[in-house]
Amino acid sequence: MAVPASAQRTKVVLLGTGFPRPDPNAWGPATAVVAGDRVFLVDAGVGVERRLAAAHLPINGVTALFITHLHSDHTLGLADLILTSWVMQRRGALEVYGPPGLQAMVDHLMAAYAVDVKARIEGLEHETLDNSRVSVHEITPGVLYDSGGVKVLAFRVDHGSLVAFGYRFDTPGRVVVISGDTRPSEELVKASAGADVLVHEVYSGSHLKVENRPGGADWPAYMRSLHTSDVELGQLAERIHPKLLVLTHIIRMGASDDDLLAGVRQDFRGDVVVGKDLGEY
Repeated sequence: MAVPASAQRTKVVLLGTGFPRPDPNAWGPATAVVAGDRVFLVDAGVGVERRLAAAHLPINGVTALFITHLHSDHTLGLADLILTSWVMQRRGALEVYGPPGLQAMVDHLMAAYAVDVKARIEGLEHETLDNSRVSVHEITPGVLYDSGGVKVLAFRVDHGSLVAFGYRFDTPGRVVVISGDTRPSEELVKASAGADVLVHEVYSGSHLKVENRPGGADWPAYMRSLHTSDVELGQLAERIHPKLLVLTHIIRMGASDDDLLAGVRQDFRGDVVVGKDLGEY
């Protein structure tokens, strides 16, 4: 879908639309909000640096990374982002925002790769220790970034026992909201007022079955309590009225694009697309 002329300076790039189940066509969750020459990344799923390269976005460091929650599928690429962007000549610390526990995660990752870091600094690569740093900001709801016409707001969403956030980006000419993983959320509805683009997770309610699913008989209850079905998302979107709804973190369970769209369109009459890896909106 073409980016409107009025918003040419801001675009959304889906680097990965998957969930924990490995799918070569849907890499780990990661979404870039590109505002001019600044790249803001939400989540760092597996393969994130290669997806940045495939999207022709910087591999030597993003402006800032925002983690929605600490589930593994959203953070498996964090070491990749930290270390690969450093090796690719990142200048200065990587700015990372996210929930409590993020500092410990980063500390453990850096400890795990201490041999690698030492070898690259002391060997013929002559890497700089200072540039391998990560500046971690463990957050609460509110404005996290406000500079050069871009404001980033964090808001709580409901993803069970985990502390989880969604993010709203107010950029020149465009408002983008990214849900993260959540069940239907009133906080998201409030934070999405005036959204041009709503990027939201989804599962197929019509294909929700017990057979061959993690958790067995508890699988449907897990999905209903922690995630948002296509029908529920349509109901939310009809209240929010984004100019464009983009589906991501797509838990299909055998559902086709048409199945997902049919669920959403039971209530939502606006523009909606099933997100694809490397899709630009």
